[in-house]
Amino acid sequence: MTDRLGKLRNQLAPKGLDALIVSQAENRRYLSGFTGSAGFLLISQQRAFLATDFRYVEQAQAQAPGFEVVQIQGEIAKWFPRLASELDAQKLGFEGKSISFSTYKELTDALSNVRRKISLVPTDGMVESMRAVKDREELGLVEKAAALADAALEYIIPRIKLGASEKEIAWEIESFLRRNGSEPVPFELIVASGPDSAMPHARPTERAIRQGEPVVIDIGATVQGYTSDITRTICLGDGDSMFNKVYDIVLGAQLTAMATLQAGMTGEQADRLARTVIEQAGYKDAFGHGLGHGVGLATHEEPRLGTNSSDILAEGMVFTIEPGIYVSGWGGVRIEDMVVLEEGKVRPLTKARKMWKP
Repeated sequence: MTDRLGKLRNQLAPKGLDALIVSQAENRRYLSGFTGSAGFLLISQQRAFLATDFRYVEQAQAQAPGFEVVQIQGEIAKWFPRLASELDAQKLGFEGKSISFSTYKELTDALSNVRRKISLVPTDGMVESMRAVKDREELGLVEKAAALADAALEYIIPRIKLGASEKEIAWEIESFLRRNGSEPVPFELIVASGPDSAMPHARPTERAIRQGEPVVIDIGATVQGYTSDITRTICLGDGDSMFNKVYDIVLGAQLTAMATLQAGMTGEQADRLARTVIEQAGYKDAFGHGLGHGVGLATHEEPRLGTNSSDILAEGMVFTIEPGIYVSGWGGVRIEDMVVLEEGKVRPLTKARKMWKP
């Protein structure tokens, strides 16, 4: 955590800041180790405060030994001016995408009576850009979460029977994950069959699994806060000609991206590797989302792999590669794996089989 604080502090002066307020939950955890659901970090070159309420004081003292833990109570105006003054800051940054307008107004009103003028400055991505590159410990936790998701797929797919509902399968997967060490799953698991699978973020329903239809299964696990994300598409019985054709295109697009993606590419260039395969196969309009996204303390974080993404892919980044084709009224196919960039190329972190015949 000390190293992370140092890296953050190195960003302050170049951005014209004396200190930063951190309110976003994953950023707060990343910098301090504190896992409570409420609190603020206030960080300057000399001081590092963790302000939280009575419920979390002891937890904060145990989890964030590098911070001065301050118990706060009541409205922001009652405690924020004192802490802001102790930072000895004139330009105080805040996370613009994390703080609501009403909270921003409370902060500015609270500072209006401070003797020394303090200006609030919006920032974007200061901590998120640090989180995008995983250190060795983080990568180890991500790998454990990936292995747990792999195991869940290996467990559930041979057990899927005709007539089982999407909800039943989703619950059995979640139960397996929790029994085998996952913290709460990082997102609502997706089990979508037949026409439902044409919706990339479909929710499980009572719909029964039928023979010959695509079944998209998108799951993840959480280990010490770090998450995983993997998708496989299966078909009970022999798929029709449409399924076999679409599956081969999507698999080809994914394998092409994984084989040719390199460090230094932008997110848009990486996306183009797979998108070109799908477009040349005649399904340009059926791949409506990006190729992938970063994974770590949040399931969706930097970098973003997609059209118009200028994010530069760098060593140590963990992200998904998940092309898909979705045809309304028929269904969809998505194949997703997590990878890490090492020595300029991707190394797969999720390894569950891709060709399933339950």
